Amino acid sequence: MNIQEAKQEVINTVRAYLKKDDTGAYVIPPVKQRPILLMGPPGIGKTAIMEQVAQECSINLVSYTITHHTRQSAIGLPFISQREYGGKTHAVTEYTMSEIIAAVYDQIERSGISEGILFLDEINCVSETLAPTMLQFLQYKMFGNHKVPEGFIVVTAGNPPQYNKSVRDFDIVTLDRVRRIDIEEDFDAFKEYAYRAGIHGAVMAYLEIRKQDFYKIQAQVEGKSFVTARAWEDLSSVLHVYEEMGIPVTEKLCAQYLQDPEVCANFAAYYELYNKYRNLYRIPDILEGTQSEGDEALRTAPFDEKWSLLGLLIDSLNQDCRGYAEHKQIQEIVLNELQGLRASLKEQEENAVAQAAQEGAQADALKILKERRAAMEEDLAFRKEAGLSSREEERIGRRAAQRLRDMERELKIRRPASAREAFGICKEDFDRQEQIRREEIERTDRHMTNSFRFLAATYGEGQEIVLFLSELSESYPTLQFVRECGNDAYYRYNKLLLLKDRRQQMREKALELLTL
Repeated sequence: MNIQEAKQEVINTVRAYLKKDDTGAYVIPPVKQRPILLMGPPGIGKTAIMEQVAQECSINLVSYTITHHTRQSAIGLPFISQREYGGKTHAVTEYTMSEIIAAVYDQIERSGISEGILFLDEINCVSETLAPTMLQFLQYKMFGNHKVPEGFIVVTAGNPPQYNKSVRDFDIVTLDRVRRIDIEEDFDAFKEYAYRAGIHGAVMAYLEIRKQDFYKIQAQVEGKSFVTARAWEDLSSVLHVYEEMGIPVTEKLCAQYLQDPEVCANFAAYYELYNKYRNLYRIPDILEGTQSEGDEALRTAPFDEKWSLLGLLIDSLNQDCRGYAEHKQIQEIVLNELQGLRASLKEQEENAVAQAAQEGAQADALKILKERRAAMEEDLAFRKEAGLSSREEERIGRRAAQRLRDMERELKIRRPASAREAFGICKEDFDRQEQIRREEIERTDRHMTNSFRFLAATYGEGQEIVLFLSELSESYPTLQFVRECGNDAYYRYNKLLLLKDRRQQMREKALELLTL
């Protein structure tokens, strides 16, 4: 199965293993909760999906790469204790708690959540001295004398032998005690995650044209050359930052991530063309509707050039839609805090003497706002420390907290004379941001409509617009925007894709042109 299917399988397992009966006991007893063994090529996202599963299920995640451990750290250090047997005292060897088991208990204490996932990567690459310990762990979920706490599900991952010479084969006894899931690389499954994560448009457009370059490992005279999903994602992050800072992107930079000379050279050349097309076809003008249609050269251009144009438009629209979603979430957080502020001020106003309330309005509002913001930041820090929030959630939380700080600063400057005026000052900022958000919605709607209009004027209702709509329909940010805000052009052209089979056939036919 692909990585997204594996993720759903893990989520289903978590839900099933953590289901309790009416007495509070797990329906599937912990002793019968087989560990999951994910087997697949390196760099396809096995660790990343564990983070996503834990966040979506609101449980803990304790993650280790087991090859970093020795036998002593895995099972604990030996010590001599005294035991009495048959009336005689004997010296007995016992073990301190495993570092891994201790980390599980530490995580429970930090988060206050008793359930989670213990994820051990590279499980079949352990040293010879640690191999028996790993077999015992997979069979009994124990390191030495210490068990994984109830409520923690064991998930492990390993690489098939063709990718790693140091792997060990598990015997039938061990395999009969785990749930093995074999994962294969799959670009179409990666796309769903990539659109959410904001993978660079040049990467997405290139891989759509050359899917065979998405994941590649092959032996050469000088060693192995390879490209993985992890490499594309990490390269994407650097591309975004380099472009923002105005630093040139070179083939040497790409080679630090794409460790296959041919793929690296091809992508570096395509990246230059991608930027050339961005300027040549004036993407901002298309989005704003000041360029009504393309010229004859674009109509007769090779299909990879047309696809690059589609990729540039899709990337721009995805950025707009992600910005919409983030601003909306920030506004929702700020609104919740302002509702709490208003309720607290109203309560104080009702309980205090009118004159006293008037004189203390600024101090009360500022104090309450600071307390609410501090509580929000404390919760944000707690969730980050406990591993319960994603990077996106952390960024949104920080920006919402900064908005509250801006309101605090405004209260200090303007010194309101009443609680009503103090709340009004805070609401001014919220209303100002809400107006900006509405303008962003209108701009995104306009950009999407103008993109459809340009493509229809340039190509008619042919394969180009079908491919464009197909890609938008696979992008979560775009679908979220259309679902919540609507877009007449999207709905109108979506009629072209009422039959899913027809869409797939046209898509495959169009992309076949690239191989001619």
